[in-house]
Amino acid sequence: MSLVVRLKDFFLPKCKGDKLAKIEFRGVAHTSRLMTDSGEHLTLDQLFEWPIGRPIEPEETVSVALVLHSRLLPDRSIGHYIFPLQKVVKEGKLSLRDSLLDNNAKTLPATLSLEVRYTVPGADESLDGWSPDEGMDEERLLVDIQQNIANLEKSLTSNERRASWSHEQASTSRMIDKSPAPGRKRSSALRSMRSLIRLGKQRPPRDASSEDEERALLQGRSAVDGLVTPVGEQASSRAGSESSLESDNDSLLDLNSVDVTKKRLRVSHYQRTPPNLLKSQDFQLCITIIEARQLAGLNMDPVVCVQAGDQKKYTSVKESTNCPYYNEYFVFDFHMPPMMLFDKIITLSVLHSRKIFASGTLVGLFKIDLKTVFDAPVWSQPDHQFYHKWALLSDPDDFAGGPKGYLKCDISVIGKGDSVKVPPKSEKDEDDIEANLLLPEGVPVERQRARFIVRIYRADGLPKMNSSIMANVKRAFTGEVKDLVDPYVQVSFAGLTGKTSVKKNCYAPVWNEQIVFSEMFPPLCQRLKIQLRDNDQVNNTIIGTHFIDLKTISNDGEKGFLPTFGPAFIHLYGSTRDYSLLDEHANLNSGLGEGVSYRARLMVAIRTEITDNIDIAPSGVEVEPSYPITESNYGKNEEYFLFASIMDATMIEKKLGDKPLFFELSMGNAGNSLDGHNSSSQEIDEEEGDDYLDNVSADSACWQSTTPPVKPMTHDRLYYFLPYWDDKPCMYVRSVWPDYRRRMYNSNIIMRIVEKLEEGLLESNLQIEADSPNMEKTLKQTLEDLVFGCGKYLSISRCYLQGTAAGKTKLDRERMKLCVREIEHMASLARNLKALVTKNTIKERYKTTQSYLQRLRYLTEDPQHALPDIFLWLVSGGKRVAYQRLQAKDLIFSVVGEESGKDCGKVQTLLLKLPGKKGIGASGWVIQAKLRIYFWLGLTKHKKNFVTGLPAGYEVAQEIRNAERPRALPPSVIHFTDKHYFQLRAHMYQARSLIGSDASGLSDPYAQVVAGEWCKTTQVVDETLSPTWDELLVFPELMVCGLGEEIKKEPPNIVIEIFDQDKVGKSEFIGRAMAKPHVKLLSEPYEPPRFPPKLEWFEIHRGPDYAGELLAMFEMLEVDPGQLEFELPALPSPKDCLIPMTQDVGPILPVPPEIRPTLSKYRIEVLFWGLRDVKRVHLLTVDKPRVDIECAGHILHSSVITNAKRNPNFSTPVKFIDLELPEQELYCPPLTIRVVDCRSFGRYTLVGTHMINSIHRYLFNPVTKKQREAEERKKSAQLLNTADQLANSISTSNYIILDTDDTNIQLSKLAHTGPGTLQSKREKTESNRKRKMSMGAATDDDEDSKDWWTKYFASVEAMIEETKEAKKEEQERENQQNGAACGQMAEASSSHGHHEEKKKIKLGFKSAGNAAKMANKWSPKAMKHAKPKTALLKIFPSELESQPEFNTFKEWLQTFDLLRGKKTGEETEDESRVVGKFKGNIKVYQWPLPKDIDDHTIMGFDPQYGFFQGLPSSDPIHVLVRVYVVKGTDLHPMDLNGKADPYVVLQLGSKRISDKEHYISKQLNPVFGRCFEFEATFPQDSLLTVQVWDWDLVGSDDLIGETRIDLENRFYTRHRATCGLPNKYEEYGYNAWRDPMKPTQILAKLCKEGKLEAPSYFNGKVKVGSKTFGLNNDDPALMRGGKLLEEYLALAVLKRWEEFPRIGCKLVQEHVETRPLYNPDKPGIEQGKLEMWVDMFPMDMPLPGPPLDIAPRKPKSYELRIVIWNTDEVVLEDDAFFTGEKMSDIYVKGWLKGPEDCQYTDIHYRSLTGEGNFNWRFIFPFDYLVAEEKIVISRKESLFSWDETESKIPARLELQVWDADHFSADDFLGAITLDLNRFPRGAKSSKLCTLDMLKVDGSVPMVNIFKQKRVKGWWPFYIKKENEEMELTGKVEAEIHLLTHEEAEKNPAGMGRNEPDPLDKPNRPDASFMWFLNPFKSIRYIVWHNYKWTIIKGLIFTALAIMLLLFFYSVPGYTVKRILGA
Repeated sequence: MSLVVRLKDFFLPKCKGDKLAKIEFRGVAHTSRLMTDSGEHLTLDQLFEWPIGRPIEPEETVSVALVLHSRLLPDRSIGHYIFPLQKVVKEGKLSLRDSLLDNNAKTLPATLSLEVRYTVPGADESLDGWSPDEGMDEERLLVDIQQNIANLEKSLTSNERRASWSHEQASTSRMIDKSPAPGRKRSSALRSMRSLIRLGKQRPPRDASSEDEERALLQGRSAVDGLVTPVGEQASSRAGSESSLESDNDSLLDLNSVDVTKKRLRVSHYQRTPPNLLKSQDFQLCITIIEARQLAGLNMDPVVCVQAGDQKKYTSVKESTNCPYYNEYFVFDFHMPPMMLFDKIITLSVLHSRKIFASGTLVGLFKIDLKTVFDAPVWSQPDHQFYHKWALLSDPDDFAGGPKGYLKCDISVIGKGDSVKVPPKSEKDEDDIEANLLLPEGVPVERQRARFIVRIYRADGLPKMNSSIMANVKRAFTGEVKDLVDPYVQVSFAGLTGKTSVKKNCYAPVWNEQIVFSEMFPPLCQRLKIQLRDNDQVNNTIIGTHFIDLKTISNDGEKGFLPTFGPAFIHLYGSTRDYSLLDEHANLNSGLGEGVSYRARLMVAIRTEITDNIDIAPSGVEVEPSYPITESNYGKNEEYFLFASIMDATMIEKKLGDKPLFFELSMGNAGNSLDGHNSSSQEIDEEEGDDYLDNVSADSACWQSTTPPVKPMTHDRLYYFLPYWDDKPCMYVRSVWPDYRRRMYNSNIIMRIVEKLEEGLLESNLQIEADSPNMEKTLKQTLEDLVFGCGKYLSISRCYLQGTAAGKTKLDRERMKLCVREIEHMASLARNLKALVTKNTIKERYKTTQSYLQRLRYLTEDPQHALPDIFLWLVSGGKRVAYQRLQAKDLIFSVVGEESGKDCGKVQTLLLKLPGKKGIGASGWVIQAKLRIYFWLGLTKHKKNFVTGLPAGYEVAQEIRNAERPRALPPSVIHFTDKHYFQLRAHMYQARSLIGSDASGLSDPYAQVVAGEWCKTTQVVDETLSPTWDELLVFPELMVCGLGEEIKKEPPNIVIEIFDQDKVGKSEFIGRAMAKPHVKLLSEPYEPPRFPPKLEWFEIHRGPDYAGELLAMFEMLEVDPGQLEFELPALPSPKDCLIPMTQDVGPILPVPPEIRPTLSKYRIEVLFWGLRDVKRVHLLTVDKPRVDIECAGHILHSSVITNAKRNPNFSTPVKFIDLELPEQELYCPPLTIRVVDCRSFGRYTLVGTHMINSIHRYLFNPVTKKQREAEERKKSAQLLNTADQLANSISTSNYIILDTDDTNIQLSKLAHTGPGTLQSKREKTESNRKRKMSMGAATDDDEDSKDWWTKYFASVEAMIEETKEAKKEEQERENQQNGAACGQMAEASSSHGHHEEKKKIKLGFKSAGNAAKMANKWSPKAMKHAKPKTALLKIFPSELESQPEFNTFKEWLQTFDLLRGKKTGEETEDESRVVGKFKGNIKVYQWPLPKDIDDHTIMGFDPQYGFFQGLPSSDPIHVLVRVYVVKGTDLHPMDLNGKADPYVVLQLGSKRISDKEHYISKQLNPVFGRCFEFEATFPQDSLLTVQVWDWDLVGSDDLIGETRIDLENRFYTRHRATCGLPNKYEEYGYNAWRDPMKPTQILAKLCKEGKLEAPSYFNGKVKVGSKTFGLNNDDPALMRGGKLLEEYLALAVLKRWEEFPRIGCKLVQEHVETRPLYNPDKPGIEQGKLEMWVDMFPMDMPLPGPPLDIAPRKPKSYELRIVIWNTDEVVLEDDAFFTGEKMSDIYVKGWLKGPEDCQYTDIHYRSLTGEGNFNWRFIFPFDYLVAEEKIVISRKESLFSWDETESKIPARLELQVWDADHFSADDFLGAITLDLNRFPRGAKSSKLCTLDMLKVDGSVPMVNIFKQKRVKGWWPFYIKKENEEMELTGKVEAEIHLLTHEEAEKNPAGMGRNEPDPLDKPNRPDASFMWFLNPFKSIRYIVWHNYKWTIIKGLIFTALAIMLLLFFYSVPGYTVKRILGA
């Protein structure tokens, strides 16, 4: 086999110079001989041959490049041409002349001419008279040999990529030019080289290494584009960086060097956006900035800027600290769709010294997007928050500098209905920054710098975006043709935006540009937004938007890959393509909503480079040019054939009935007949060539995309239809797209597995709920099917992984590998799980199987588009009216059945909808048209299969016979000859839970049943939401085309629409249901079991909302028009019609008795308790209400409340009614609660209604004695088979050991932890020891000093520890869940050995050793030293009602909301429909009850005498209510300064208490500590409202939020929520018993109410009923006898009251509940939380003592005295003025509350050794809260503040050492921060003082100054260097002394060295002084000390000089004098 190409000639105008042609096939290139410059026409006529070893594939191409050759300069590309070999493969030859293209794929005025021949074995070798042997001379053959040898060598030495192909080929050609002409002797040598030639010419295999593929792609690119850059240079240019190989020829991914953790790929469902994501909603972003640590810089004044979107807020400035504490709370309110919200970026920036006019310098910042926060998991639950996490700050401009500090913060996003769950965390916990970084799950701690490169290549198929008026005028004058769009691409990521260049006037722009984002990897911003925009002078408009989630294009597992995408086309959708200035669907182009039209496609590639290169650009965006790509390398273009045939078109809206209609089918722009293709002016010359395959084909000859216009018809003017009776119109579209079918095939196979698994899980769930015996078998079968489906997927996928079609892009290949890995893993998990499914564990296994479903769903959607979506439009009057959009993957055909789309080759029902906003809301509820339509989509070569799925019975026309021929036209009409006629019987029985459509809240419903072109209507049932029509609607003749068996299998859908009839105006739409009828053919008998079918419930929907349920059944009975009708089942006799019928309505037939449900006698017993909060109706109050309960036409009336104001309770509470109800619960009718007001003159006004859809909740199925005995036998058998029998035997006995203290319970739990107890004990002891060393023990409190807050704070810590333990246990349980069955058995067997040990621990101490220990424990000496434990209370993190053990306090008293008014779908309006509440209860049970009943009512009584026995009296009762409000947390800021001034307002009935005078200034976490008392009367004052208001000096106060509590339910509940039971009984002190009834009285009362004998006490035991309770032998309560012991016993029994059968329930313990606050203006969004509790005491009982004092603790006043004795080894900063020696003027400053509280020592001048002597005392008075470990500061925030603001800061002492400068700012030398609660013990000497003292790993002993009181020692000063290392800069000897305020007054001391108690002056060196204040000392110690000998020498020298001078001066005179003798 061989391929021969003959290059004939080239035509090149105006191009001088020598030329070379390069031709390449399968990676093997040939170069032509040199063509000298001989004018425009260049004749070459040269042959090139490729011997090939395997057949040519149609998608393969040959590329020809023409280059300008120069001997000195590198070759320059002139143009290139690529042609596919599709035609060559089919016909064996090809001859063409075509234009060359430049590098931008634009046509050049140059042409080439060539011929191609392809020979296969057995074909004629003559090649039409010319052969390579004849045509090629030996010189040419030698050239080929040498080229192929070079190719072979190159492939063998792949690592040596030094020269490009062009260079190699050029050198080869030059070598051949120099060689002599070959002679004849060489021909034998040439023949012997044949094998070598073939070897060299073969193309490297496709599945070779990625390196070979990359090289081949690079060669392809350089050959095509004429690039001569050496491959080696391209490879080396990326050295030092990792990047993901995108298959767009860039670089390779080194998986081993990326630190990634295992995580599955999550795939977002593209294009299908849930409606709630597009609807504007209220959101609240809450951010708490707690503190910062390790900030980079010295002595800074940090401030934090919090930015969310465009909003900025700032914290206060903290001065002179690197670890500021803020604890400031910020709230950002948003009202927008979630889609827009998720793109908002949160930026936390720390700035240094922000001033009024300056923004400050940036220290570091942290970015995260809201989507990441919204998806943040807390304990595996998406709670939309990060709590107490550390954000790592980095400087984007100084990445190499490392972390710039850490910022501790809370971030949460709250939507409507979200509750803020605060994970338990103590402020006392040590902060492990590294373990609590603010990072999403799976993101590594150390993130690297990365470059995210988004390459934009080209786009096509753009719509026009400008008005064509001016363009036409210009064209008329100038003749210039311009495209009406100026496109560019904008990419947004991580708050940064980049734009490509604008391409003017171009429908098919080519950019070849890349936008580079520099960010951290992994990024904390997940979404990348790509927008194609039109540049406009006024306003840039959006053409289309696409979002890419980085999670979907990357994987961080062990075999994961970096974000990579493409190169692939992104298909953009949006508004319709016709341009208008006011586009009503413009928001669809922004991605807000489902696009209704194809807009364009965009070729994009994304890749990621991770680099440690320091020189990389700082965080930002760069736009760079990029290489163009050869698209054929990533997917050959294929022609696709889309076929559709409309079976029928019905339910056409009335408005469309006047004009002819037609349908339009489009795929991309192909098929769009109205506004589809805009041919680009730049493409006019290209249309002649074969390059049409590269563009979106838009030639109307390739399709017949519309049906003929037809005018609709109607039978009843309700709906119209198109008369497609026998002739079904067809549409088809041919279009060319890249072949990415594998993506769709992969998704379809996985989707089939998902659907099968869903079906199995649904069936399993139903069986588990019904406790079916087959449930185990069903779940096992579901898992078996999953394993089988996974196996099938793997067998199919592995073929493609090994073959050439593994994937065109890097992402394709990686996703395929990922899917195979995941599904392989899933199969093994399912196989193992199947073996573990048992009856006892089936629920857990079911949940595990559900998790598999979620994991599989992530794999179904491919982020890279394969084919564009298909649009079907209904066109009327030239305008698009309604549409439906379908995904191509659902319609694609494959020869492998599993790969085909679920709707391919099938008839499906489509409901057409209105586009854009019209399709949302009331206008979107109406169907525009209903189609039954057949679709088929596949390659043209598979076209023969397009009719295989059509319903049989059509006439085989010529077009269908020619289906196998690719170019044969399909039929325009399919004529059906096989027709069947049916009678449709619609059995409309009843509906329930319909939407209220009238002002009364009810509806007047009727149903329309639409079958084909016929429509029938039921009667109207007035004023009900649960109508019972009981009608049979008969459709006499329904025609359906197709074979009978096919119709039976897939019958046409029946549409049922429910309307509300209004007396005025048109009927209102309530909802719609779809049903499948049961089909009976002529040949089938009408007999059981198939006929008659049973009634079924069908869900009714109105838009996306649930609108009720319909109980009906539909059967299609085939009739023969020629036969009589008596063969059908007889119709029932008509009803007696009470309503006068109109003429067009026939007799009303009822549902036949055999179809109706069978009835039994039931009793409905109703407790009518009362009505609450009833609003006015028609402006009048409701005075005499009555409640009616309606069920199945029977009504039970309550008594009438005579005066609702005085007593809104009913006088006769219990009533019942006996009636017939269906035996099957499925068919039971709904219950309607209706409240009417009985007014004068016998008028009744409807107040409101409540619908109970299912009576399942209220159904009572009593247990008989036989059933109970059978259950007990079953349980005992199970107990015998389990390993826990011994443990359970103790608790099931009648003697129960009590624990009066919770700590004993903890000990017993510890004893049961199993074999690892001792080891875990040792570990805990060690950790506790370390923790105590590092943290210090809690402050000791005497019993007298304890108060309620002591108990509160201890309880908070206990709750935190308890929650942590629960979390650990849950994690251990999850880890063990997937263990093998054998492992579980081994555990069970090994656990037997520990039961004896457990038993001993449980039963007490029996041995002598234990007795001795106990004696020592309780000796007086031990008792003296034993510290009493703090009593605890329960802190509930949510409302008391929401705790599962209390059942919302509605065990016998339910609350039903009464609704009135029309339901609109708007949440705010629907909430206002509540007009009151009905309190009562309902029980439904079969009557009479069985005689051997062994069951009891809620109150524990025999149900034979009525269900509601033993209830309290409903008469009014007076109650004392005490409301304790503890504190508020995270209140919503209400003032401009970001704070609020909260106070509490309470309202109960008509009573209102305002606590305005005690407002708390500028606090969002106020501690109220207030108790409020009410005297209330139930039931009038039953609803307590607690409000928190914001006090304002000017203007009215603002409501922050409120919470409401139903006190009545709490008062009457069996859980005894009136006053919580404390954990300990104490008669005095902080934990004194506050209930007027003591535990013994409460226990006696409960026993009396439950009809038990009174409890009896004896010998430290108590007997209650048949059970006897005793205490452990070591229980401290045994030491106290008498009545006190009885109270202990009674309280211990009450705490376990739920263990009593029949009457037992969990009793409410002493507690604090946390209630969310809500504001009516922002419904559903939490505005903060309030901690509180409520006590209630009946006034007819003894009154309780005074209320608890929970006033906020007053901070304790302390005085901290710090004596700075000395410093040592302080760094010397200055140089001496005269001498230049190193010295420092040292002083120390320190503060406690803040820099404004700063104190300074005096200055130790001129320290030459770093030693400083001070003897200086700092005195810091402060107020301190011991429990919170916070200093309390009260001060005015500014001059204009009205009052003082209280703030709390940690107790941290800051000490700093400075160098004093006189003429410049002082120099900072070092600092140390000491936390007064835990700081390192000082060193004994300066030598022992090192930086190791600052370690926090527990190795350094810590001191708590509040315990130690006085500490002295040496501590190090340090600074932090840029690399975060600490540097020692000095040491300080200090004494820290803490005194209380009283002690300080008794022992006063002066500051500094002042009186009283003065300190000695320091013994400083004489050289320590200030030079200009002590001039003499300066002379002595500076001048004389350093220059003493110089001065002496100078003086001596001066004296000698003077002496000499005087000598010489006096010698002449003296000499003369002597001479003269004077």
